[in-house]
Amino acid sequence: MRAWTLGAMGLVGAAAAWSAPAPACFSPPLARALRIRLRLDAPTGVALTFDDGPHAAGTPAVLDELARAGVTATFFLVGEQVERTPSLAAEIAAAGHEVGVHGYRHRLHLRRRPNELAYDLDRAVAAVSEASGTEPACYRPPYGVFSLASLDLVRRRGLEPVLWSRWGRDWEAGATPAAVARRVTADLGGGDVVLLHDADHYSASGSWRRTAGALAAIVESVRSRGDSFVALSQST
Repeated sequence: MRAWTLGAMGLVGAAAAWSAPAPACFSPPLARALRIRLRLDAPTGVALTFDDGPHAAGTPAVLDELARAGVTATFFLVGEQVERTPSLAAEIAAAGHEVGVHGYRHRLHLRRRPNELAYDLDRAVAAVSEASGTEPACYRPPYGVFSLASLDLVRRRGLEPVLWSRWGRDWEAGATPAAVARRVTADLGGGDVVLLHDADHYSASGSWRRTAGALAAIVESVRSRGDSFVALSQST
């Protein structure tokens, strides 16, 4: 019985260690302890970031809004979506935006073995690099959840793990442009990293429309406070 108990405790401990980074996006102290960036390194500037693309309709709509406002952002691209529309990855980079990696498949890291995670990451980096013509420097995991293995793997591949400090919950079916903008800008300040989405591959259909519709209000709010927009790499 004692051996069984010790074995069970060992399994519980291993599971806890494996999932230890998972709550980092909701726990700044944990993120700091694990050296996962939630905010910009500088106390000024706001970083707009977009996940889950590229998307045939959503990415161009977001790019148009950013160009209209003269804003530079960071796009975390999914490898399988890059392979479907590689020209959009190139368009993002050509417009002066930063390109990051969001995995090859949009799957939760906690359910994937280390060899699966390594294959996914390498395939994603290759797809993003080839299509965009740039070498990505940042990585954000699907659903914002790292496992201990994936966090270590990302760093060993030379990528910086990045989450966020503000979000618009624009993936929800009931989201509206006004609600997205309100969530993002409430208490928004210098150093914040904002999570938005330019695609609906893994969320409510058409959610990117609410995102694009919210951008003008977000930009106006930030600039009215005297702040500016930067890509993640511009803050280092």
